Amino acid sequence: MSYYKVSSKFVEIAASKMCSECEGFIKKGSKILDFGCGSGIVGKAFQNHFEAEVFGIDIKDMRISDTPFKIYDGEKIPFPDDYFDVVLSAYVLHHIDDQRSVLKEIKRVVKDKIIIFEDVPNGVIPRFISKLHGISFARFFQNNKEKGKFLNDQGWKKVFKDLGLKLIFEKKASSFFDPVKKKVFVLEK
Repeated sequence: MSYYKVSSKFVEIAASKMCSECEGFIKKGSKILDFGCGSGIVGKAFQNHFEAEVFGIDIKDMRISDTPFKIYDGEKIPFPDDYFDVVLSAYVLHHIDDQRSVLKEIKRVVKDKIIIFEDVPNGVIPRFISKLHGISFARFFQNNKEKGKFLNDQGWKKVFKDLGLKLIFEKKASSFFDPVKKKVFVLEK
């Protein structure tokens, strides 16, 4: 039994909260890219909540939902410029070494909003917990030795500014268990 099947109920609850936190930023019927979709549970929740057309991409197909999907090569998002109304990245970017290149690609394929949910480790203990998470996820899910790249608030804001992304909203994201602060960032091109 996969981790995603075991944890699906918890992820569904979290996805529902994430949808609520995105009210006002996503229009009904939007075309949404679920970047790094994993199980597809979050994308499916956004599809249902916003009556949206959702496509998932990831480096591996680990979906347990039936949302449309394409394999992502880790470099070029397989869609044309300005194809999506919204790109959603839910706790994915910290698993990517070259976050700037990925965000440039995300910026290329989006027309309107980029919504990022991320762990934001501010402090020694949250950084340690994030490092353990990065190592264990890489080992058990990605079969590599990457440790993850977790940025604090200032780090993310610098990346967004450097890429010409306008931060229009940010707040602490809801979480059942929160040893590391979680944030939602809403950006525009």
